Amino acid sequence: MLFRRRKKAGWLDRLREFFWPRKGFTRPARYLAKRILRLSASPHAVAAGVAAGTFSAFTPLLGFHVILALALAYLMAGNLLAAALATTIANPLTIPLIALATFRVGEALLGMKSAEMVTAAELFHRLEHLELSELWQPVLKPMLAGAGLLGIAAAALAYGVTRLAVRSFKARRHARLLERAGLATTHPALSRGDKSL
Repeated sequence: MLFRRRKKAGWLDRLREFFWPRKGFTRPARYLAKRILRLSASPHAVAAGVAAGTFSAFTPLLGFHVILALALAYLMAGNLLAAALATTIANPLTIPLIALATFRVGEALLGMKSAEMVTAAELFHRLEHLELSELWQPVLKPMLAGAGLLGIAAAALAYGVTRLAVRSFKARRHARLLERAGLATTHPALSRGDKSL
């Protein structure tokens, strides 16, 4: 194997790396961000895909985030790969926070109040053990309402940030390619700030 360790890791090392990776927790996020920036689609398509994936990550439809993101990205003429990658916002570390936030915001929007203080663990216990008819009013209805509001806000923010980042990345890459080719850096398209980059 090409990238195999020289010294085989022991069980203690594997256990430590499971809870605290050597490269840190931000490395996967940086990799995904670079993968999204390097997609060969227009800034709008990439940003629309990321917005679709971000919105779907806020819905309580666990297991269907990618399908929903692909459908939304298709409707918005977004990049499907960017949509699928952006659904990783909902991961085992963030899902409890997202679920609780959407539940609380949904309760506030609908004017509902739980009899007891609901935690993320209690919320997932209800989702796992109750029938759909028992879940709708006390759990799913507020979560969907909250997901609509928080999901749209997060998707709008993700769209704007991603579009600016992709446009900037493509402009820098274009300038580097011109510099490598030996052309002047004062290319007419760069000097007038061409929006198509």
